[in-house]
Amino acid sequence: MKKRVSLFKSAASIVVVAGMALGMVGCSSTESESESSADVTSSADGAYPVSIATKFGDVTVESQPERVVALGWGDAEAALEFGVQPVGASDWLAFGGEGVGPWIEDSAYDEAPEIIGTMEPEYEKIAALEPDLILDVRSSGDQERYDKLSSIALTIGVPEGGDSYLTPRAEQVTMIATALGQAERGEEVNAEYEQLTADIRAAHPGWPEKTAAAVSATATSWGAYIKGSNRVDTLLDLGFQENPELAKQQPGDTGFSIKFSEETFGVVDSDLVVGFAIGMTPEEMAEQVPWQMLTATRDGRSFVMPREISNAFSLGSPQSTRFALDALVPLLEEHAGE
Repeated sequence: MKKRVSLFKSAASIVVVAGMALGMVGCSSTESESESSADVTSSADGAYPVSIATKFGDVTVESQPERVVALGWGDAEAALEFGVQPVGASDWLAFGGEGVGPWIEDSAYDEAPEIIGTMEPEYEKIAALEPDLILDVRSSGDQERYDKLSSIALTIGVPEGGDSYLTPRAEQVTMIATALGQAERGEEVNAEYEQLTADIRAAHPGWPEKTAAAVSATATSWGAYIKGSNRVDTLLDLGFQENPELAKQQPGDTGFSIKFSEETFGVVDSDLVVGFAIGMTPEEMAEQVPWQMLTATRDGRSFVMPREISNAFSLGSPQSTRFALDALVPLLEEHAGE
């Protein structure tokens, strides 16, 4: 299978401006982020075999995978970042076509992958692809799903604590990079992200004094994402502090967000409130009464992310994050100041 040259190398001259993989841990946690990669080991005499620790036990990859199926949230773009073109991939944000975002300018594939369902993957379709490795690294962590996938091929599931799509950004990068024989490049990707966020924090000394909330709206509900999810952790990486009232709340059924009624939504009010519109346009979300009633909105300290930025920010792949942070930092400056 033809390998794709890493986009990081072609974009090295603009890394500081454009950004890296989406946020885990806050401004004091670069050390712990590096430590999160420690659960992966490789032999001294080559890239393989490698042993990767997961919630389901250690998984050993004996040799370079040739046919990879990437099912987890952002797993396919992460594989592309490390030069591997999945033969099957899940399109979580319904991009269509090859299932990758518009931030990947040229075709990422020599041959388009088979698109696999997200929440309920078609196991027979996956088996027909004859994969030798399945990536389900940022996923639900459901035991039945993992058992079905691992009966088809060697499967890298979520790490310990990664249920409900809460696999930390650094661990996703490290686990996938190592499984694909690119462990050193994975370390570079994480280090570049840490340097990028450190540079952004240094350029915005007022942000660590401000609280931030990442909230969502659908046609029927309001919610807020919890610490541990990409949408919140990226803001923390950029220097903002978690809203202390939200920190006391328990996540709902999703495991990564808190549900609110229109009457209780006001608890999300923070120095900065960032909105994610789901099933409606950003403009429609911004016009909703609960959003308009926030003090942050009345004071100009809130904004609903434009759709393309929201998708990139939410996906959290190395490629999408470069795009997202390039566009996001000016919006944060506009609504949170320096």
